[in-house]
Amino acid sequence: MGLLSWIIVGLIAGWLAKVISPGAERGGLLATLVIGVVGAIVGGWLFTALGYSGATGINLYSILVGTLGAIVFLWIWKMITARRAV
Repeated sequence: MGLLSWIIVGLIAGWLAKVISPGAERGGLLATLVIGVVGAIVGGWLFTALGYSGATGINLYSILVGTLGAIVFLWIWKMITARRAV
């Protein structure tokens, strides 16, 4: 995938993950892009580990992979950054 493909899929996947994930997500366009691109990397790694292909371009499958990866990334991020109640 080229850089433009990563940006487009990242924006769509990041936005979908922020909408689907429970809880309020802060951040603007750049945060959404980062969440989506990291999600595409995480999703590609997970799908490859399961024997499927990762993100392959601007298509519905790549958006699905990126969105699922972004949801996993947001879940892990929330677990790491959650403040514990005393």
